[in-house]
Amino acid sequence: METATEGIELPADIAAEAERHDLLTLGVEEEYLLVDATEPRAVEAVEEVFDQLPDELRGSVQHEYYKSQIEVASPPQLELDGLHAAMRRLRSELAAATERAGARLVAVGTGPAAGPNARLVDNPRYHRMREHFGDLSPGQGMCGTHVHVSIPDPETGVQVLNHLRPWLPVLQAATANSPLFAGHETGYASWRSMMWERWPTVGPTPYLASHEHYLTLISDLEASGAMLDEGMLYWYARLSANYPTVEIRMGDVMPTLDDAILLAALTRALVATLLREVRAGIEAPDVPHPLLMAAHWRAAHDGLEGLNIDMATRQPRPAWRLMRQLFDYVRPELERHGDLEAATLLMGRLRAHGTGAARQRAILSGGEPVAGVVDWLARATRGEP
Repeated sequence: METATEGIELPADIAAEAERHDLLTLGVEEEYLLVDATEPRAVEAVEEVFDQLPDELRGSVQHEYYKSQIEVASPPQLELDGLHAAMRRLRSELAAATERAGARLVAVGTGPAAGPNARLVDNPRYHRMREHFGDLSPGQGMCGTHVHVSIPDPETGVQVLNHLRPWLPVLQAATANSPLFAGHETGYASWRSMMWERWPTVGPTPYLASHEHYLTLISDLEASGAMLDEGMLYWYARLSANYPTVEIRMGDVMPTLDDAILLAALTRALVATLLREVRAGIEAPDVPHPLLMAAHWRAAHDGLEGLNIDMATRQPRPAWRLMRQLFDYVRPELERHGDLEAATLLMGRLRAHGTGAARQRAILSGGEPVAGVVDWLARATRGEP
């Protein structure tokens, strides 16, 4: 969910270096579930966590929709190492504050364990959303990852959004981290994706003619009642209302920092690659909406452990093969941004260990209960083995 926040200014030195070398900046937002200190159920502990936050962290931490959730946002970064350091600090210090509040911080797409429904946070906007849309969100909350990548201007950003459409199911598959919900196996690698689609504006970004077309659609959707404000534009990629960025937002929050940093590196390299295509006058493929929906469903169902749709052939292919194709496609921009070595290492780790969904299922198949899965998720969120 979105809150009405002011944009964070990009530090002048980072902005100058990015412009001088024609590089893109990036930032990450992550949403987390708060769970009981000893049991796997979610708990309403957000206010207690805020009471325990160090003052210097408060500008980077926000409330989410439910009192059992919390969100962080990194400052914009040029170097991947800088993003890694910022996100490591946010995860570590927020996890410590959560423990002081008598709970645990868990990076997971949906609540794995059964438990009572949480109450909304004390935010008038969220209460208006509940009154208008009813009970579309599960009672413990859904937690995702959003990656922001800088763009030169909104008109160019709209063209980048068009080019992004065929690639986002591949990235979505890599983020899958919610196979369990309310104590049972859902049959999906990302059950959060399926629940999230109940909101009327969730889905692939439409093919856009211009920035004016983008703004007209926002006005039309608000007039229809399908959203209350621009913050409820839940397309899988959109222009940020607060920052000069495109925001890629279809993925689950991932269990480890390695997972999140890999997603950020690949997303920036993809945007940079597509930006070059836009500047070269290459037209984005207008992939049919039903095919995109099928690919996103496949990503949610299979993650990286099964199949997804190859947009070039429109046929199912192993999801890992498509992930490798994406990596090879963006390799020049990974190298130009100085991220190739780190991304190669992190891709190898993801290949070896699997997605968050695969790792959760491996724990269950080893005989552990759901509580054991949550214990592992809490350790992974803190950066422990």
